[in-house]
Amino acid sequence: MHLSTLSKTTLLTLLFLPFLAQADELNGANTAWILSSTALVLFMTLPGLALFYGGLVRSKNILSILMQCFAIAGIASILWVAVGYSIAFDDGNPYFGGMGKAFLSGISEDTLKDGIPESLFAMFQMTFAIITPALIIGGFAERTKFSAVVLFSALWLILVYAPITHWVWGGGWLQQMGLLDFAGGTVVHITAGVAALVAAIVIGPRKQFGKAATTPHNLTMTVTGAGMLWVGWFGFNGGSALAANGDAAMAMLVTHISAATGAVTWMFYEWIKFGKPTALGTVTGMVAGLGTITPASGFVGPAGALVIGFVAGIVCFNAVIIIKQKWKIDDSLDVFPVHGVGGIIGTLMAGIFASTELGIFSGQGFADGITSIGQQLGVQAIGVVATFTYTLIVTFILLKIVGMITGLRVTPDEETQGLDIIDHEERGYDL
Repeated sequence: MHLSTLSKTTLLTLLFLPFLAQADELNGANTAWILSSTALVLFMTLPGLALFYGGLVRSKNILSILMQCFAIAGIASILWVAVGYSIAFDDGNPYFGGMGKAFLSGISEDTLKDGIPESLFAMFQMTFAIITPALIIGGFAERTKFSAVVLFSALWLILVYAPITHWVWGGGWLQQMGLLDFAGGTVVHITAGVAALVAAIVIGPRKQFGKAATTPHNLTMTVTGAGMLWVGWFGFNGGSALAANGDAAMAMLVTHISAATGAVTWMFYEWIKFGKPTALGTVTGMVAGLGTITPASGFVGPAGALVIGFVAGIVCFNAVIIIKQKWKIDDSLDVFPVHGVGGIIGTLMAGIFASTELGIFSGQGFADGITSIGQQLGVQAIGVVATFTYTLIVTFILLKIVGMITGLRVTPDEETQGLDIIDHEERGYDL
């Protein structure tokens, strides 16, 4: 007796039900890892970045930096829930997500995304949305009104960060092209670096830019924050695998290798060039190595990470000198030469060291449909140029708008007095 078409369909459905159910089930191991990674990435901003930046400014502005980091963490979280997550990850067009997930609509305890709770995925991505605008404040530290920082950060998150996230990770046009950006070379580091550079130019330099009076007030605090960033970056890059697997493990390994190589390279380069290695230079090299490996971390191998960290140490070191000494741009805490330049280098080098045909330098392979280094590099270059250009234009416009609403910088007398008292009526140190 032959089975009817309906009976065959029913039988096949029953046979495959276990597999279908398994695909929709929560993966406990992956969930546990991303829960941990989420905490690590938030730890990068609070207290990691806050302390790293805080030690680099003068004592009269320490609270202003800490306050800006805390305020951005709160504001970015609320905006991410309201519209940011939806713009980034809801179905829309190739350039901008829809509003179907505004206020995290449709996300419940049982809603899954790739085997983990979607609430956890949204929270993990929220921590990226927090640290990116927080990075920018290093470009205009010590002279910008708190009201301007708050308004600019809110608008920038919605109009720059969220759309570019959609382009790269939310099914947008760069993802469709095959851009390799594992954890945020374009989304985080190029956007933050370019925005900081534009802001530094538009707002102008500090009164005592280039003088000894602008030197860091507490390098112990900066080194402490740097150590927190190094540890937190394991969640930043390793967590971006969204699974507890070999991809996450390799991402952690190459992240550590690049950070160590960047730190040591900067240390010895500075030692040779200026006669002494500094703590500030060494931790800055570490951050350069971390930022540069970020886009490539899920695609390259250990030997490739060594090269990336070395290049980061050399190139970012010279970028700092060019930006401040040659171009005379007061990017106060070196956001563009470290994060922006590092993000550009890392995004491009991902297109090289992802190749499986480089011997010991081989990586995990190109994006689907891409068969050569040249082809992948072309896509990477498009991603870099598009992210750079869009961020530059929109950031400039937003700064002009914010300037008309609140004004951008404090008066010369207020800058001399310090932002802690001017903006917050508090002192970081009561001596």
